[in-house]
Amino acid sequence: MSGGDNARVTQPHHLTIVGLGPGAASLLTVEARDLLAAAPEVWLRTARHPTVAGLPGGPRYESFDDIYQRGASFDEVYETIVEQVLTIAAARGAVYAVPGHPLFGEATVRALLERAPTAGIETSVVAGISFVDVLAPLLRLDPLADGLLVLDALSFMPHRRLLVPERPTVIAQVYDRRAASQAKLALLEQYPPEHAVRIVRDAGTADARVIDTTLAEVDRADTFDHLASIYVPPLSLTEDQRSFEGLRAVVARLRSPDGGCPWDLEQTHETLKRFLLEEAYEALDALDDGDPHRLTEELGDLLMQVVLHSQVAEDAGDFTIEDVFGGIAAKLIRRHPHVFADVTVEGAHEVVRNWEALKKAERPHAGLLDAVPKAMPALAQAQSVQSRAAKGGLAPPAPDAATLRGAIERLADRGAGAEEWGDLLFGVVALAREHDVDAEEALRMAVRRFRARVEELEAERG
Repeated sequence: MSGGDNARVTQPHHLTIVGLGPGAASLLTVEARDLLAAAPEVWLRTARHPTVAGLPGGPRYESFDDIYQRGASFDEVYETIVEQVLTIAAARGAVYAVPGHPLFGEATVRALLERAPTAGIETSVVAGISFVDVLAPLLRLDPLADGLLVLDALSFMPHRRLLVPERPTVIAQVYDRRAASQAKLALLEQYPPEHAVRIVRDAGTADARVIDTTLAEVDRADTFDHLASIYVPPLSLTEDQRSFEGLRAVVARLRSPDGGCPWDLEQTHETLKRFLLEEAYEALDALDDGDPHRLTEELGDLLMQVVLHSQVAEDAGDFTIEDVFGGIAAKLIRRHPHVFADVTVEGAHEVVRNWEALKKAERPHAGLLDAVPKAMPALAQAQSVQSRAAKGGLAPPAPDAATLRGAIERLADRGAGAEEWGDLLFGVVALAREHDVDAEEALRMAVRRFRARVEELEAERG
């Protein structure tokens, strides 16, 4: 900064944010040192940082450490700090100094930069050496080439997916064993317990050291403080078995001409058709059984068919799994304007009506029955074509029960052929639909009951 820029830090409605570097005072930049030396007052997010002892004399240094002691959570602490910094900056200008680089994992800086313009406060940022700069040589990493992922230990919360296991990851600001345990639990959702990890202590100081351990043991070491980080090496794609990319890599390996599986290499869309149908029915069976463990397995088998078909298509240059994702995501967004746009709906019935209208607009020349697959089971297909025909006012009338009984008696007496029995079954479906019953589901449940009864009788016979 020039002398004129230094003078501005004492002006009202100006906030200068300074990075103090990762540890040793020798890592403080010349620009930061000059600015701090010229400031009458400097506010430190925390004085618990090795650089503070070597800061230039002259200014009065104040810290917000007392807020950490009073705050119920880090979110509350950071909000209080932000409010106080904005108040000081508005009144007399402020220099606010934070560890490391101001834009690396500093929640208060992010909030200040977002809210300062609304408060009429001008901001400037003085860069500092980040903790990543001193971690990289300790871990022999090239952060850019290796695709290093940097996460904050405080960001791990239930059901928040932050990890990308195929990328090397640094988890920073592991303040204590509790923070280490929270990170460990999140990691165990995607990494095996024996996965090697490294704890980095006091990076950027003369006491820097790296401790090798495993994920299972990582929170058992009493080595954590505000300067501690955890380094998690990447999983190979085939080791990353709990992610979609891992599954995709396994299937691609099976289809690889170089060391793949001969059976998988021979498969085409045509040869795989029956497996797609079989896996769908097995998943349906698991749903009927109410067995979550079996359902997990069967949904996996069904998903594998989707991935395998997509890999066959990619090998042929037809499309990729990304095209599949992109197509269905775009369709869902397009057909849910009440979620992704400004359309208002009242209840599920209106959602269905809008869906049908949007679908018709996408395919204006499609017939009522074009979307019903001819390969569907006959009973389910009958109900589907009747339901779609009904939307166009073309559904067949449902026979009453007496008419059906009479038809059954006449057909049985005459020994009618398949066509007439088919018409009868078609009428039964129409009657079931009129009573809002899924004919396919009803018959499937009847078959399950019959099978269970036969199995009981077989067991009684010994």
